Amino acid sequence: MILAIDIGNTNIVIGCIDRDTIYFVERMSTDQGKTDLEYAIGFKTVLELYQIDPGQIKGSMVSSVVPPINNTIQRAIRKILGIDAVFVGPGVKTGLNIAIDHPGLLGSDLVVNAVAAIQDYPTEGSLIVIDMGTATTLSVIDRKKNYIGGAIIPGIRVALDALVGRTAQLRRISLEAPRKTIGRNTVDCMKSGVILGNASMIDGMIDRIEAELGEKAVLIATGGLARFITEHCLHEIIVDDALLLKGLLYIYERNR
Repeated sequence: MILAIDIGNTNIVIGCIDRDTIYFVERMSTDQGKTDLEYAIGFKTVLELYQIDPGQIKGSMVSSVVPPINNTIQRAIRKILGIDAVFVGPGVKTGLNIAIDHPGLLGSDLVVNAVAAIQDYPTEGSLIVIDMGTATTLSVIDRKKNYIGGAIIPGIRVALDALVGRTAQLRRISLEAPRKTIGRNTVDCMKSGVILGNASMIDGMIDRIEAELGEKAVLIATGGLARFITEHCLHEIIVDDALLLKGLLYIYERNR
């Protein structure tokens, strides 16, 4: 069993996983002001909630898009497990062929998602991985299993925060589906735009990507809001909440 951690701009996803079992997947807030002790207490509390003895954990793999807290997280892991985590980055073997302009600048979370998608969803065709977090990203893997690029779009909460912050008469709303596409009040109009608008945007991007590829692709979505949005999409999209954790496990095993 390993402790797999993904450090995102808004949330840190933490889970314990081995080849047979995903023991848990949880999220905690990313806070650059926290100390290593505070993160260690948070991680230890989650392990205790799921009755996992730190002695059962043989290693730890981390992906991060927030470099300023990497050392803090490393010290926190060392405090509770007594081992150093491996961070996805230069020198770590992933097995992924990255065929973009600047491969070294590709986010580690996108790399990890792609590794898991190729491993878990074998196909003779292409793959599109949709990750809905602070940003909504679409990663494209061609039929030769090369990572060839994608798209980055403002995330749902980022867009909603901007909308509310820049308009005087629109207030914050809960992220839930509207009763109809045509809203009859301000709140329902906002829900329609945020939820159904994002679903339509994803559908449209998939159509454009598949047109460039010249074929239909296997579609996999992950991230905190993936299940909620994809149920309103017209395409058939597989939702895999643990995709990133599984990718971290596969990379850990490749580098063990």
